[in-house]
Amino acid sequence: MAPPIALPETFARAVAGLRSVTPRAEIALEEVGAPQRLAPYAFALSAAVLREEDEVATGRLILLHDPAGHEAWQGTLRLVTYVTAELEVDLAADPLLPGVGWTWLVDALEAHDARYGAAGGTVTQTMSTRFGELAGPPAAGDIEIRASWTPLGDDLAPHLQAWCALLASTAGLPPPGVTALSERRSAGAA
Repeated sequence: MAPPIALPETFARAVAGLRSVTPRAEIALEEVGAPQRLAPYAFALSAAVLREEDEVATGRLILLHDPAGHEAWQGTLRLVTYVTAELEVDLAADPLLPGVGWTWLVDALEAHDARYGAAGGTVTQTMSTRFGELAGPPAAGDIEIRASWTPLGDDLAPHLQAWCALLASTAGLPPPGVTALSERRSAGAA
């Protein structure tokens, strides 16, 4: 049996920071297998955002670490994310949506004091209409946010908190402690 491999201290601290965060109740996090070919060390989380037991957004956050550094990353750590959510058709068709989606990420990082550099990514909006054997629900829209950034420092708890805020924004959840009017009306009617 081979002895356990010692992880670099920077990577171990970064993973510990990610594991230390407890997200808001609507976000379920799970550790999942990380891609092994992108960097010598990797760690990944998967998330599902639930609203009234319906999954309204999903995401994946991958931590990459290359002790030798990576020129494009401008550092030794890199966070990579993919977030997707189904949207109402009129919102998905809004030409301003990609800019708003990117702002959700940047604002979340800044609001949680998650210092970063070398950020880049794409925001994609899609519209789908089903036909033939797949005919069913009316047209649907989606948003996909793919991004990566280099955390400045190895305490990644603020970065995971920011990522959870991005998930919540993408899913259309109200800020913590705020009840949506539709939820308040439903509770009052019961």
